[in-house]
Formats: sequence, C-alpha cells, structure tokens
Amino acid sequence: MVFNKELKTDFLKIEDFLEQTLPPPKYPRLTPQNQDSMAVGRNIFAKFSAYIKNPHKEANKNMEKALLREFKRLDDYLSTPLPEEIDQDCAEDVLVSKRKFLDGNWMTLADCNLLPKLHIIKIAAKKYRNFEIPLEMTAVWRYLHNAYARDEFSHTCPADEEIERTYATVAKKMS
Repeated sequence: MVFNKELKTDFLKIEDFLEQTLPPPKYPRLTPQNQDSMAVGRNIFAKFSAYIKNPHKEANKNMEKALLREFKRLDDYLSTPLPEEIDQDCAEDVLVSKRKFLDGNWMTLADCNLLPKLHIIKIAAKKYRNFEIPLEMTAVWRYLHNAYARDEFSHTCPADEEIERTYATVAKKMS
C-alpha cells in the first residue's frame, strides 16, 4: 500500500495505519473484537497445501482428515454465539450463531485474511482432489455465501479458471 508516497508492505503496519486513519464510527472497525476470530482457520491453508501437494495415495486420506478437522474447527467457531450475541437479560438462549462473518455482521481483517484462502481451497480442492466442503458444515457455507454476497469480496476474487491454472503445477497426481 502506498500513502503520501510512503510504501507500507507489512500487513500489521497497514492495519494500524488504517485503524488510525479511518477510525470508527465514521468507518467500520477492522480489527476483530474477539481474538479467537483472528486465530480460527489459521491452519486451514497449511493443511490444504499439504493435501493438494501430496503425491502419495496412502497418505491422502489422513491429509484429507486433517483438512476436514480444520473445517470442523471453523464450523464450530462460526456456529458458536459470540459473547455479544448472548443477551443476559433474555430468557431464551442463543444456541447457534447467526452472524455473517467471523467476528459479527461486518467484515474485519480476520475475514480478509481467511476468505480468499477458503475460496482458493473450494476451487482447487474440487478440481484436483474432487474434495468439497461438506454440506453439513452449514456455518462455513453460511459464511461463504455471506462473503460472496459482498461486492468487496466477490469482485476481488480471482476467477475459478485462474485458480485452476495456478494450482495445475502445484497439485500432485496421486501415485
């Protein structure tokens, strides 16, 4: 990012800069309120990378299971109500979260980090491993659908064909 002829490349410095330059309430808060929102899903792309690059059929099942565990962890997090979703004065308990994104109903930097990775996984894993995010992971699918409904996400995603071309040399054939 360049601002006033100053180059900023470190994402943490960019985050700090944006938070200071474009503060709430005029602009949405970028940093998640819940630190777990930054942490959840942090291993999902590493598990995907190992899975897609693996050429050994016998190791494939275990790598797929490891990827599914990370998706399950994400699904559980997205299903679990955040503290601010629970009304202490209400007699009815909120059992399942309805929030749109990791940290609430607005995108934060946590989403900007995770969603492009999920998009890549969705496309490349289907093409090269015939792997799809299980439909029973309803919270993950709700999250993806909410993201695709936002122009700032859907208009900046690489085309499926571009992802497929990129991963054509990365994805290893099974032997």
